[in-house]
Amino acid sequence: MGAVTLRVGDLDRMIAYYRDAVVLDVLAQDGDSAVLGRGGVPAVVLQHAPELRRPEPRSAGLFHTAILYETEAALAAAVYSVATRFPGSFTGSSDHLVSKAFYFDDPEGNGVELYWDRDRTEWSWTHGSIEMSTLFLDPNRFLQEHLTDASIADPRLGGASVGHVHLSVGDVAQARDFYVDTLGFEVTTMYGTQALFVSAGGYHHHMAMNVWNSAGAGRRRLALGLGQVEIVVPDAEDVAATDERLRDHGLQTAHDGRTLTVSDPWDNTVLLRPAS
Repeated sequence: MGAVTLRVGDLDRMIAYYRDAVVLDVLAQDGDSAVLGRGGVPAVVLQHAPELRRPEPRSAGLFHTAILYETEAALAAAVYSVATRFPGSFTGSSDHLVSKAFYFDDPEGNGVELYWDRDRTEWSWTHGSIEMSTLFLDPNRFLQEHLTDASIADPRLGGASVGHVHLSVGDVAQARDFYVDTLGFEVTTMYGTQALFVSAGGYHHHMAMNVWNSAGAGRRRLALGLGQVEIVVPDAEDVAATDERLRDHGLQTAHDGRTLTVSDPWDNTVLLRPAS
């Protein structure tokens, strides 16, 4: 996954959140936009759009952007940083068997997951489906076990990148038709008609779609929140092949020879670009 673009009402406050709390670096800032990431790799793009309103309740859009940390110490430092700098933004934590995750809302209500993956050798697959769960994870005990003086002093130790993106959609079957049958992801697990998890290359999930807060939602109105989800594919040939497949399914695309842009059924913008 590449960077997630957010339309924001208060650019300075949102930069402060992702820079000082989530401990990403400001990679570029120009007028009404800022790019934040780690190691020179963009993770979040903030676009100032103060004229827009917040999205309507129960609408489609972003459920959360999930930032993946390389070590439990780095994750603990980020969790500690968010909790101390933006108290009250914590919404929960879970051991998902494949990962340990902590959930927050940023200052404008966009969901943020901070997580660490267990080694793939510890993941369990049954008949092609990844085994995940939602087990209790005590945040205070996690910090006691993994927060170190070194990580508090330098919370940017180790890498951090977008591990997956979770969307709110109106219908899971429709999401599967677009993201799996058309775009080309593989299903890793489903929770009936409530949630769908998909990936490429055997990851537990690069994207997920659920209807927990948005069942029956239609196309989005222009609003604050999710602007664009970026997907990175191996090369330009993969982008061109995806463009052809989308057009064969009757979808309108914008392909400039390098990047491809398409809207999903809820008007969430998806951009594909080659890794090279």
